[in-house]
Amino acid sequence: MADVDKTEKPTPRRRRKAREEGSVARSMELNSAVLLLTGTIALFLFGAGIAAGLGDLCRSLFKAAGEFSISTSALPLYLWKGVSLLMALLLPFFALIMAAGILANLAQVGFLWTGKPLMPRLSRLSPMKGLQRFFSPRSLVELAKSVLKLCVVGLVVYLAIRAEVHRILELSALSPSALLREIGSLAGLVSLKAAIVILIIALLDYAYTRYEHEKSLKMSKQEVKEEARQSEGDPQIRAKIRGLQMRAALRRMMRKVPQADVVITNPIHLAVALKYDGKKQRAPVVLAKGARLLAERIKEIAREHDIPIVENPPLAQALYYTVEIGQEIPIELYRAVAEILAFVYRLKRKYFGLA
Repeated sequence: MADVDKTEKPTPRRRRKAREEGSVARSMELNSAVLLLTGTIALFLFGAGIAAGLGDLCRSLFKAAGEFSISTSALPLYLWKGVSLLMALLLPFFALIMAAGILANLAQVGFLWTGKPLMPRLSRLSPMKGLQRFFSPRSLVELAKSVLKLCVVGLVVYLAIRAEVHRILELSALSPSALLREIGSLAGLVSLKAAIVILIIALLDYAYTRYEHEKSLKMSKQEVKEEARQSEGDPQIRAKIRGLQMRAALRRMMRKVPQADVVITNPIHLAVALKYDGKKQRAPVVLAKGARLLAERIKEIAREHDIPIVENPPLAQALYYTVEIGQEIPIELYRAVAEILAFVYRLKRKYFGLA
């Protein structure tokens, strides 16, 4: 289907499925820019300490050079000490860069764990597909971004160096240690300006990546309808399920009719079965109700179990249309129902000879 037909916003299910497959809006340019900027800042923060620590390490090594006992047993110990000192010096630097890289990824896509992008695909081995990707609009955009970034960063570096040309001309008059510090300061300043520009370009790239991702997720009207059909199920199957559920509910309702104290009728069209247990209920409860054929079936069951059937059209209509199955009757119907139940109880006492 042509992309021009995909005018609908992606559904939550489409977004969730794309995310599970690893299709998310993520800019590698932004990750690289964050790492570069963080590395530059880390050099400003820890560079002096790292340089001083390395200088102390070198001086101590030179001083103790004549005292070393080189042997197969001593060499691993010397190496371990050297590696431990280097790790202690460089750990804050690399920890800060690693934390920045993790946060940059989490900020873009959140926590996502999926191996589907790593699964082999035969389409990736096709030369024709490879050529299509190579000359695709996305590849041209990537090429244009790379050229633009190179030009912009080169211009920024040039302007930064030109602004500091007076300091560069004065380097020859400095001592070796001061020369190294000045070169480090200049390099850090130029790197910081370049990193900031690269970060701005990366943010624009991330915005474009999100736009492209949203565009790729768009759906046609037919796809939205198809997804809704798949989510809700086939209409015929849903109708069959509803029919089965209704029949099951009717069977459960009919099994409760023999427990009723009285059935109130319209007398032909409606029938409502009521049950009242003064010890457990505050008011009578509707056990079953029905119209036409269902009403006849309720009355038939009531006759089979010697349950009184009382004709009261207004009350039957009120109960049928206002009270759901399993609910207590409303307070405005208490008096009318109480009169009928009192009449039924008198009949039962008379029938069993208790009057």
